[in-house]
Amino acid sequence: MLASTSKSGPELLDRRDEAAIFPAGSFLPFFLVTALFFLWGIPNNLNDVLIRQFMKSFAISRFQAGLVQSAFYMGYFLLAMPAALLMRSRGLEKAMSNLFFVSILISAVSIPVSGQNPRHPFTFDDAATLHSAAPVAVSPDGKSILYRVTYGGIKGPDSTEWRLIAPAGGESHHLDIPEKFQPTGFTRDGSALYGLYEVNKIALLATLLLAPSNTPAAVAATPVPLATLPRGIHSALISPDGSRYAILADPRLPDPLSDVHTIVEAQPVSLYVIAADGSSGTWWCPATHDVTDIAWSQDSASIAVLSQTPKIGFHYARSFIDICSATNTRRVATIDNATTGIGWINGGKDLVFLSTTSSVLTPDHAWTVAASGGAPADRTPNLDGSALQLSVDAKGNAWVVVARGVKSEVDAFQNNSLVPAFTWPEGTIDSNPVSPQISSAPQVQALTVGDPRHASNVAVAHGTRLQRITDEGDDQLAKIALGEVRVVHWSSKEGIALEGIATFPADYQPGRKYPFMVRPHGGPESNDSFALSGYCRLLAGMGYVVLQPQYRGSTGYGTDFMNAIYQHFGDRAYRDVDSATDYAIEQGWADPSRLTIFGWSAGGEMTAWTITQTHRYKAAVEGAGITDWPSFIWTSDLEQIDFDARWPDKDPGAFLVFSAVMHSEDVTTPLLILHGDADERVPVYQGRELFEVLAARGKVVRMVMYPGSPHFPKVWEQRQDLFREIAAWLARYNP
Repeated sequence: MLASTSKSGPELLDRRDEAAIFPAGSFLPFFLVTALFFLWGIPNNLNDVLIRQFMKSFAISRFQAGLVQSAFYMGYFLLAMPAALLMRSRGLEKAMSNLFFVSILISAVSIPVSGQNPRHPFTFDDAATLHSAAPVAVSPDGKSILYRVTYGGIKGPDSTEWRLIAPAGGESHHLDIPEKFQPTGFTRDGSALYGLYEVNKIALLATLLLAPSNTPAAVAATPVPLATLPRGIHSALISPDGSRYAILADPRLPDPLSDVHTIVEAQPVSLYVIAADGSSGTWWCPATHDVTDIAWSQDSASIAVLSQTPKIGFHYARSFIDICSATNTRRVATIDNATTGIGWINGGKDLVFLSTTSSVLTPDHAWTVAASGGAPADRTPNLDGSALQLSVDAKGNAWVVVARGVKSEVDAFQNNSLVPAFTWPEGTIDSNPVSPQISSAPQVQALTVGDPRHASNVAVAHGTRLQRITDEGDDQLAKIALGEVRVVHWSSKEGIALEGIATFPADYQPGRKYPFMVRPHGGPESNDSFALSGYCRLLAGMGYVVLQPQYRGSTGYGTDFMNAIYQHFGDRAYRDVDSATDYAIEQGWADPSRLTIFGWSAGGEMTAWTITQTHRYKAAVEGAGITDWPSFIWTSDLEQIDFDARWPDKDPGAFLVFSAVMHSEDVTTPLLILHGDADERVPVYQGRELFEVLAARGKVVRMVMYPGSPHFPKVWEQRQDLFREIAAWLARYNP
């Protein structure tokens, strides 16, 4: 009889225990250890994301980011020792339980915080991808506003989207518009858009049929050419009755040797008129070759033409007003100064335009002249601001953008005076009202508004009240920590009353001193606007207090203030800019040992000049600035006698006295020079000359040029490099 092999009782239980996945008493430690790996993974994954943000926000190098990464893992190494002591003193199971609940607590705190997507400082990526909007045209039935959405990216120039929106706001409709087509307005019946269409690098006038978005018809729509001229078209304007287009273009035939040589000469611009169907094209007032602005009469029979002496061949500015038709040209007035904008008012009896009595040749007042001819009259001689832009709508209403300090408003020009019409209390209005170009259309007005906490957007007028109807950039800016922006006032040591815009870091604390940057604007007959400034926000995101002074020569403060810069760029304007730094120190914002200056164009000239006059700035950045006045006067693409109309060869000392290259031995501030190598406004040799002389003297200087870039880089990879250079320069010399 075989013995029984079955087992029971304790022996059986022991065998079952050996076969179990989790031996008795070991499940909890196993679970705790496994969970700790999961909990460790949460901060480990967040670490890579945070490191990238640190590099952007604090402009740190890859090496510095590596140190932060090393500190993260060093923390695990150091925490292992107290964890081992805890397990030794309390036992494995209790120690694991304590560690588990501590990890749970940390994760419970960190996960909600990370899920809240806390606001971060303004970075270059934010600047590059920020969307803004501006109105372009209003349909003849008044029911649709065409507007443009602009934003940047990683590479290439700005991207543009075209949208339609109702004046009441609401959902917008995307338009499928070919990249080479730039809409200007609506055709007479509103069924199509007209604008410039580039073919083989030549711009021609074309129309594009409007079709419902996201439909085969919209995708298949292509621009239909209306007019082609040998050297292309600069701009086009539909007549108030919609029956014609007025075109500005170069009247010359192409140069057959253009691929071999370039002839240096003034580029003529004349007036060409065609019917709405593209027929009957002819040159109106063909003897007029330097047209700058045009305006249709309300009956669509005549065009007021504003022309001005070109730069080449003249050492003065003179303007002319003519009235042109298909058969006649009549001179209305000659103005011995610069002009801009023109339109018909008072039922066609008068013409309104902007001009000036100043030596700086910057139109800043509203003028009129009878359409029948006569002496032009300044209708706003006591204006305490500056008239910047003029437009007259199809119904004969004249509108003027008036800068009053750093805020601009739109005034109606009525009875030979300016009457405030539209303001944007939170910020500024950037352009004149856009309204239907067809005279029979209802009155609808769209404007561009902006403020320091919002990108530019479209607003619609309801009486005198403006309603913003687009919200481009709002979602993005809601995730960004933006510091306060203030309009500030002070008096210089000379007693000059000055205004500026101060931008503060998001974490600014009163009483604490910060690294400081004074940022003079370009122009110089220009002004900073109380709107969102990408570069000021970037610098504030790096922890800087930034002050933009409106120095003598700026627009917005009357003719005398603007004209004060004439022949005094290097003394009056310089002292005003430097007084802004004094003010920031007095207010307790600026750390006197961490002062910097950065300007572009005329602001770049101011930067280069400033560091020859004072040594208190620890770092300076000069972008596309004038450094040698005598040569600059003749080589810029624009007339530059607004600085000084004397002849450089007759009085070179008057120009050399304010040329930074003549004072290079006095420079002690480390200088970064940035310049586009295709800059025609301020040729690149201006920066190269200063760089060469500073380098030869052993000064701390670096120059970076951007291939193919004009006066300011257009492509975003160059803009990103530009900011990277600035951030690195500041980090090195103003740490």
